[in-house]
Amino acid sequence: MIRSLLLAVAMGLAATGAASAHAHLVSADPADGAVVQAGPTQLKLTFSEGLEAGLSDVTVVASGKAEMPTNPAMLANDSDKVLIVPLPAPLLPGAYTVSWHALSKDGHTSHNSYSFTVAP
Repeated sequence: MIRSLLLAVAMGLAATGAASAHAHLVSADPADGAVVQAGPTQLKLTFSEGLEAGLSDVTVVASGKAEMPTNPAMLANDSDKVLIVPLPAPLLPGAYTVSWHALSKDGHTSHNSYSFTVAP
């Protein structure tokens, strides 16, 4: 009886933790640490939770600390977990840092950054 009660409480706590999870970056294209041969025309960030696109943001900074222009981020047509960031022009050769701030549908925010390089 006590074992069943403890199991029920543990399962309830686990479910509560999952419901309030933050959106974490699962994958990106270009990927963290990647060296790509051609400058991308968009970034694709996939998260663990659904996002609020209008309240999530991505910035791209070149190695010289210049912020690169981006078009507004939008959710992919087929998933609210995939954020697409169109670039007005392909990125030139060099190192780039992508910083992201995400607001998940459950209202929690998260942020981080990663880097990739466009080969000369």
